[in-house]
Amino acid sequence: MTAPFVHPLGVCESPHLGPGTRVWAFAHVLPGARIGADCNICDHVFVENDVVVGDRVTVKCGVQLWDGVRVEDDVFIGPNVTFTNDPFPRSRRWQAAPAATRIARGASIGANATILPGLTIGANAMVGAASVVTANVPANAIVRGNPARIVGYVDAVDPSRETADDGRTVPHLTAADPVVAGVRRIVLSHAADARGEMAIAEAGADLPFVPRRVLTLFNVAGSAARGERAYRRGEHVFVCVKGSCTLLVDDGERRQEFTLDRPTEGILVPPFVWTTHYRYAEGAVLLVLASEPWREEDRIDGYDAFLAARAAAAAVT
Repeated sequence: MTAPFVHPLGVCESPHLGPGTRVWAFAHVLPGARIGADCNICDHVFVENDVVVGDRVTVKCGVQLWDGVRVEDDVFIGPNVTFTNDPFPRSRRWQAAPAATRIARGASIGANATILPGLTIGANAMVGAASVVTANVPANAIVRGNPARIVGYVDAVDPSRETADDGRTVPHLTAADPVVAGVRRIVLSHAADARGEMAIAEAGADLPFVPRRVLTLFNVAGSAARGERAYRRGEHVFVCVKGSCTLLVDDGERRQEFTLDRPTEGILVPPFVWTTHYRYAEGAVLLVLASEPWREEDRIDGYDAFLAARAAAAAVT
């Protein structure tokens, strides 16, 4: 790989510039900054001292990376993205330490987005142009708006929709298509007469297990995402008994979305599959049936921890 390049009209005071990295005109990199290999630092970019940038990162024109920003490998930062590191800024009053902002590997941030201090943009996430990010963004999530809200997940396939919310065309799948291994639809028994309807979940017939734990989620804000975890043991069945919500399942390689809007139909999720439920309609009620009682040690929080745990479990088997 070639030596780093600094344009004659650029200023790079840092000795920590990786091979193949290019710093273009009117960019300014302060002495304490660390920038990895094969990065592209475009015109009019300012990089403060306490900043670490990984490899193969693109920072487009008009971006300022302030103290406390950590940018991991393969990140794209669009033109005029604004980072912040002080939740209560005052002129000539300095924090003891800047708020730490982490942009995880492979994430992309669209032009003119604003990132509030102390947040994490998860791995492979995408932030829409002009969005204002006020909360952590989960791995692989697509967010947009002010405040930024989850509108989808990268590469997730929804068998009930031909077009994803972000405009991507996705193939239409049937319930039998095994996109994420072990995940399948559960059809509950159904009875109806002039008095109304009833959904029946009988262990051994409608359900493949006897429930040991039952959770009901309700009054969830439409902008909120719940779940965001996996479990080491046990199966879970998700049924939206009122209204609708979206269930994302992810095995670390493939992602699939299901629109849950029928009280007679659920999705069974095996262990070591990441789940997130979001896009709750107003008044929606989600029922979760678990095959195992609650154990803190079974829960896996954090997408990176999930990937590591899944890889470790696969190595054992």
